Amino acid sequence: MRLLLSFAALFLSVVFLQLSSGAVAPLDALSGLDLGFTTQQIGLLGSAHFVGFFIGCWWAPRLMGSVGHSRAFAAFTAMGAVGILMHMLILDPYAWAAMRVAQGLCIAGSFTVIEAWLQAKVTNATRGRTMGTYRVADMGASLAAQLMIGVLEPASYVSYNILALFCCAALLPLTLTTVRPPETPEAPRLRPGLALAISPLAVAGVLVAAVSSAAFRMVGPVYGSQVGLAADQIAFFLAAFVGGGALAQYPAGWLADKLDRRWVLIGFSMAAIVSCAVTVAGSGLGTGAVLAIAGLFGLTSFPVYSISAAHAHDFARSDQRVELSAAHMFWFATGAIFAPWLSSALIDGFGPAALFAMIAVAHGGLVAFGLIRMRARPAADRRTPYVWAPRTSFVVGRLMAAIREGANGLRRDDEDGPPGR
Repeated sequence: MRLLLSFAALFLSVVFLQLSSGAVAPLDALSGLDLGFTTQQIGLLGSAHFVGFFIGCWWAPRLMGSVGHSRAFAAFTAMGAVGILMHMLILDPYAWAAMRVAQGLCIAGSFTVIEAWLQAKVTNATRGRTMGTYRVADMGASLAAQLMIGVLEPASYVSYNILALFCCAALLPLTLTTVRPPETPEAPRLRPGLALAISPLAVAGVLVAAVSSAAFRMVGPVYGSQVGLAADQIAFFLAAFVGGGALAQYPAGWLADKLDRRWVLIGFSMAAIVSCAVTVAGSGLGTGAVLAIAGLFGLTSFPVYSISAAHAHDFARSDQRVELSAAHMFWFATGAIFAPWLSSALIDGFGPAALFAMIAVAHGGLVAFGLIRMRARPAADRRTPYVWAPRTSFVVGRLMAAIREGANGLRRDDEDGPPGR
């Protein structure tokens, strides 16, 4: 209880941020359909979000160093609130894309501040429980945000005003806390080539995870609308994906810690291909079947990022872990920038089934590449523990590094492990 109370302000800010940002993407998609935006323009909104996210991940540590944690957090949440409120003032898809860049900046910057604060305050004794509570707050609020779509009217000032209020409310717990802000951490160097050098397969898995998650969450409402789902049903459709992904973490972690992680990654990708085919085939079987299949898709595709990250860290040295996590975030953001626009273009050309066809092709490529990599080198001699790897900021790797070092006798000064190859 003392642990929860000490971090209550941070976790409450996380909840408000997720309620705001998690609902913007599907609300934008449904509002765009009501306003006559093309499918590609709606996909552009999703891509713009991740452009802002990438910029925010890079800029946030530097802004924190200049003005401090609380002021940086206030600046980023203000950007998000302004971006949301402007939606109904300018009804233009390209103006909305600029607003979504601001929203991406808000999310990346705000989570950078929160995770830097957590990193400075947790101890080795409390790290696991703190991250568990963080995961519950993050995933629970994300799930609730998807369900909100069922009650928010598309293209309505009131709907966007409600989301802006949640964004503003995120300011209160953190900026009014009496806990002293920590020292500003040094931003990790961004070395995308490091991830490629340590594990090309992990980079491929991160990219495929980006294609699956970003395309589904940003363009999924368009798919739902085109297969005949009502707005409240689309809300449950998106929530089923998030819920399935949350439920998958324990079995995925158990398998990844027991078996060769490459086989586990290949197995989940093959299951994702099957779930894509079932999703398309079952689109006419009724709402219940569509929701169950969406949960299956989340169950099979959501763990791919964490499994890929765990595989890469098996081959990394202790002093590489923070930069490796940042590099994985870079590759995820890169894939997420292109996935919504590409999937929306395919839907325009070939119909709603093209969304899942694209995702299935990506997972098929990952399966093939995984089999090739298994012939290139053996499995790692030792393993780091599987951990839930959030895609929130470049500094989250600092929170994860100590957890990865905590199993199997690994130490931060241990440099005798497998080379970074």
